[in-house]
Amino acid sequence: MTTTAVAPSGSPPEESRSPGDRLLSWPPAVLGLIGTLIFLGVWELVPAVGLVPARYLPPPSETLGIFARNLTYADFWVAVWDTMKGWAIGLAIATLAAVVVGLVIGSSSFLRRFTASTIEFLRPIPSVALIPLAVLLFGVELESKLLLIVYASFWQVLIQVLYGVADVDPIANNTARSFGLGYLARMRHVVWPTMLPYLMTGLRLGAAVALILAVTSELVIGNPGLGREIALAQSGGATAPMYALVLATGFLGVLINIAFRMIERRTLSWHPSVRAEAH
Repeated sequence: MTTTAVAPSGSPPEESRSPGDRLLSWPPAVLGLIGTLIFLGVWELVPAVGLVPARYLPPPSETLGIFARNLTYADFWVAVWDTMKGWAIGLAIATLAAVVVGLVIGSSSFLRRFTASTIEFLRPIPSVALIPLAVLLFGVELESKLLLIVYASFWQVLIQVLYGVADVDPIANNTARSFGLGYLARMRHVVWPTMLPYLMTGLRLGAAVALILAVTSELVIGNPGLGREIALAQSGGATAPMYALVLATGFLGVLINIAFRMIERRTLSWHPSVRAEAH
């Protein structure tokens, strides 16, 4: 008697899977590496065939070499430190303010209705529109950079906190109240666990926005950091070093995103969304 192997329900046999399905089954890191290599290949090809002159778009073989050399220069790391210092301080201030304001507003239906129009009016205002105000108040000091970062990141976190507080189960809240839990106890045991996944999302979004505004401030205002180094390289006609510095800001963004993803998975290891992602 012979038996025939049957594929598990929901997973088609290997021979019937399309090439696209097989590619999707590869580890994300491998797919990301392939995408990066394709991007670098296209970048190398564009100036080589003359689509864009090499003096305007140096090939990655030249740019990456300059980027590697930058890693050995103390001035480069000083610029990175200046950028990351503004990023970290601004994000911390924005997060603290957004959590406090979000918990206060979100806990009151009156305050939610009372502030809704104000929030929707202020939130779309781009932070770069505040550059003249920042320069008038603080010049090229760190505070002007922080003003832009805090304003932009604050809304990213605040909106997520408001969503999180609004998602609290009213039955659980009423039950906690009936058991005699005070305001702070309900915040800790009922509101906080519900809000935390939203807060982590807001932090991840706010971290990316904070880096963008830190570099933008350095580019436009002239605060010390990678953005100012990019502007100086551009004004001096050093195109390849300019692109190398741009790549540095991109790598910083990737590292920040990876770090916040790891923090999110560790912090929310109990949450169903993270447990499902792990499986």
